[in-house]
Amino acid sequence: MADASAECNIKVLCRFRPLNQSEIIRGDKFIPLFQGDDTVSIAGKSYVFDRVFPTNTTQEQVYNTCAKQIVKDVLGGYNGTIFAYGQTSSGKTHTMEGKLHDPHGMGIIPRIAEDIFNHIFAMDENLEFHIKVCTLLTTLSVLTKTNLAVHEDKNRVPYVKGCTERFVSSPEEVMDVIDEGKANRHVAVTNMNEHSSRSHSIFLINIKQEHVETEQKLCGKLYLVDLAGSEKVSKTGAEGAVLDEAKNINKSLSSLGNVISALAEGTKTHVPYRDSKMTRILQDSLGGNCRTTMFICCSPSSYNDQETKSTLMFGQRAKTIRNTASVNLELTAEQWKKKYEKEKEKNRMMKETVQRLESELNRWINGEATYGHDDEINQQSQLAEKLKEQMLDQEELLVSSRGDSEKVSSELGRLQMESDIAKAEVKEVLQALEELAVNYDEKSQEVEDKSLQNKLLAEELAKKMAHLMTIEAELSRLQEVSSHQRKRIAEVLNGLMRDLSEFSAIVGNKDIKLPMEITGAIEEEFTVARLYISKIKSEVKSMVKRCRQLENLQMECHRKMEETGRELSSCQLLISQHEAKIHSLTDYMQNIELKNRQLEDNYDSLSEELAKLHAYAEMQIFVCVSESMSEVTKGENQRALVQQMESHRETHHKQLGRLRDDINEKQKIIDDLTESVLARELQTLHNLRKLFVQDLTTRVKRHSEMEADDSGGCSHQKQKISFLENNLDQLTKVHKQLVRDNADLRCELPKLEKRLRSTAERVRALEGALKEAKEGAMKDRRRYQQEVESIKDVMRAKNPLRRQHAAQIGNDTRTHT
Repeated sequence: MADASAECNIKVLCRFRPLNQSEIIRGDKFIPLFQGDDTVSIAGKSYVFDRVFPTNTTQEQVYNTCAKQIVKDVLGGYNGTIFAYGQTSSGKTHTMEGKLHDPHGMGIIPRIAEDIFNHIFAMDENLEFHIKVCTLLTTLSVLTKTNLAVHEDKNRVPYVKGCTERFVSSPEEVMDVIDEGKANRHVAVTNMNEHSSRSHSIFLINIKQEHVETEQKLCGKLYLVDLAGSEKVSKTGAEGAVLDEAKNINKSLSSLGNVISALAEGTKTHVPYRDSKMTRILQDSLGGNCRTTMFICCSPSSYNDQETKSTLMFGQRAKTIRNTASVNLELTAEQWKKKYEKEKEKNRMMKETVQRLESELNRWINGEATYGHDDEINQQSQLAEKLKEQMLDQEELLVSSRGDSEKVSSELGRLQMESDIAKAEVKEVLQALEELAVNYDEKSQEVEDKSLQNKLLAEELAKKMAHLMTIEAELSRLQEVSSHQRKRIAEVLNGLMRDLSEFSAIVGNKDIKLPMEITGAIEEEFTVARLYISKIKSEVKSMVKRCRQLENLQMECHRKMEETGRELSSCQLLISQHEAKIHSLTDYMQNIELKNRQLEDNYDSLSEELAKLHAYAEMQIFVCVSESMSEVTKGENQRALVQQMESHRETHHKQLGRLRDDINEKQKIIDDLTESVLARELQTLHNLRKLFVQDLTTRVKRHSEMEADDSGGCSHQKQKISFLENNLDQLTKVHKQLVRDNADLRCELPKLEKRLRSTAERVRALEGALKEAKEGAMKDRRRYQQEVESIKDVMRAKNPLRRQHAAQIGNDTRTHT
């Protein structure tokens, strides 16, 4: 079956996605550090793989680098597997599927579907290919079949018994199967992913090729596996049925991890492939006859650093697994025949040699001469003597070597003890190194936290220093103003003093006391002025502080309004998407109604045709029975025929009634479901539009009021902020509700399609039943005619006179006409 076996390790590739919107808003750090094409460093620890793809890698680069070669291997007769493993929301489905019908955004699976046929079209025209595809989900449920069992073929290769495999001849047919499998795959909304896959997906491509001239056959299988992501409930927020699905997903991935660990250690005799159906199906992909490539998809966010490290460790363990890949070659009948003839000829020659040697041995035992063998016997005896001498020498050497062996064994025991002691010391050193590594990681994390804290404190210090500089500038300005005022007051006082001195010189000694009184009044006024200036300073400082607070509040309000605007734009985009989906669903429902009307018209026409056939059959039977009643004297045959016809007619009428009731009931169910889905979608859209218009008008009014009156106060700003936050929360809730409704619609759509298909199958069954009833009526009619003819013949044979009279009446009638 196979030849040219070769060992090869599992090829492990690491791909990081960019930071998503929620991680950017949360302020998460970008933790991976890429070192070349095969190394990535996380928190100071390096991880080496066959290839590492950074965040800016395109889908085409990923495929051309790592997945394109596997197409040639499968067409060359090898088995191949491509895995995608990682935590939820890490980009596994994007890597494997991508945007299925987008030439730039499509993933590995659609590109492989196209590449396979491109290679086939370029190969030898004497090769004939048979390609089968099949989609398997977690529970191995495909469409209407459930609980499919996993068995082994004659070569001990696992396969799924009862799964539906489709023959395909073009990439479009493969894409149809992929679309159908994607529609059957269940998704749910979590806090980390709005379209989280809730099942593993295995897409199997089986390619058989045969050379028309040489009849050589090759067979290759390609497994394309998109695993569901591991989930941490505290991050995803899973509840109810989604929580149960998360438990099953983690359990299945745990079984896969146990298999990887057992194969990576290499010391365990038992590998737990049978713990889950997924590992059982992929047994050849993990340590068997297969060339396996594994993509480990990781998140670059610091929020998911533990999950990212766990994924990278999983990839390093998987990289140590070795597979034994061989070509799946099927020998033709002619090749088997040649091989059989060759082995048969070899067996015949061996039998002849054995018989010849037995005859010579018998002659030698009987004492007869064995001509041509005396010299050979002498040589053998001489050789035996030499071998005896050598054996004696070897025995002596063995005795001496035994002593040396005992010495070596004692030395070996001593070295073994020293080795055990050294191993224990190495183990202790490794433990100490591990503890140091853990402490180093903790300290590095603390250093990062402290550096971040220092950075924040430095920024805050810079802000404080800037604020202090502004205050100092203001203080210096006020000091300059104060000094200027003091100079002016001093000049005024000096002028007054000069005037007073001149006045005192004029009036004499009587008025010497006047300047002292004037000086006291001036001092009082100066004190009052000084108090007024200090009061003005304090008021200016309070006003400056209040202005800064208002400016900060205004900036924060502007920022929150911008965020609300972005949220509103995203909600508008979601509204347009949901409107497009509702439009497509409406068109789909209209097509379904049109098909139902066509089926009803076909059913009505078939019912009319059946009624006509029944009427015609009853009329013919009635004519035949009436003719037979005129000739048959015995009434028992007549009653039996009439009762039989009545029973047939009642049976057909009951069957038609049941069919009409079933079709009416199915049509009523389809109409109710269509109306409920459309009503719910229209109501959701109406509510969303209403909320959007209300929020937009409120925001415009609030914005105009804020521009008209900037000095409304802190309480007014807080009311605006709370109002915007409430609107944002309400829009977020509406968005989540729309996503949940969309997921529910996606779940209900396959059910409606299944019901429509069952209705179509029921109609086809009804058509077949009508056809069978028509054929049965025709057979009954022919049988009744034969019975009537036989009864007529019997009556004619019993009464020849009446028969002669009847013939004569017939002749008379003919001559008369």
